[in-house]
Amino acid sequence: MNTIEIKEKFLKKNILCSLFGHKIITTRNVTNHFKEFKCTVCHLELTNDENGQKTFLTPELKEINETLIGFYKKRVHAL
Repeated sequence: MNTIEIKEKFLKKNILCSLFGHKIITTRNVTNHFKEFKCTVCHLELTNDENGQKTFLTPELKEINETLIGFYKKRVHAL
């Protein structure tokens, strides 16, 4: 598969999502309030921010979520 075919498939998926909206599923529960989401069509990754809004999952936010998971597990197991 060459790069032109990959770009065409990616553009088709983006067009579908832009026309019909993303089909978002929850991929991981970070805590009770923070979750990670993913579009099943275009594979766009999202997460919650501090206001509860969905934002793009950047590498920085992914690292923050990993840290939150560690703190949350320590807190739950300590109780």
